[in-house]
Amino acid sequence: MSMDIRYPIGKFVQPEIFVQEDLKNWIDDIKIFPKQLQEAVDGLDTEQLNTPYREGGWTVAQVVHHLADAHMNAFIRTKLVITEDLPTVKPFEENDWAETAEASSFPIEASLKLLEGLHERWGALLESLEPEQFQRKLYHPILKTAMNLYTCVAMYAWHGKHHVAHIKHLRAQKGW
Repeated sequence: MSMDIRYPIGKFVQPEIFVQEDLKNWIDDIKIFPKQLQEAVDGLDTEQLNTPYREGGWTVAQVVHHLADAHMNAFIRTKLVITEDLPTVKPFEENDWAETAEASSFPIEASLKLLEGLHERWGALLESLEPEQFQRKLYHPILKTAMNLYTCVAMYAWHGKHHVAHIKHLRAQKGW
């Protein structure tokens, strides 16, 4: 059975119950993510950064910029969910965002720096919360569902690993 390159670590599986140890691990994943991403792209030249991770997929550079876009949104959603009652989040068209000028042709260093500071703050914020705060919910209008912060943390810990795996798989496939 071959791996589905779109989901090199598997699809996201929503947690069914609250487990404090899982939450701690996901927060740790969020905190160390920028270092893992940096390691995944270290040494890649412009041509390599402009190579799609799969046929029809984004380039490595677009993946890095997407991670900055998505994780900025996630941080803001975290702040909303802990400061408002059932906030409705604003979805974004990630494919359209990946085609904007700075996401399709700008050097990745700005997004790498942004992610470093963002994840430092996000990790500190998540570590400051009480367990019951992770049960607070946001409403996602496209999914038409309420989602608790615990699930959001799990999803974004997975999201970072998911895209780092895309880059690592491409590097292995190309012998980079």
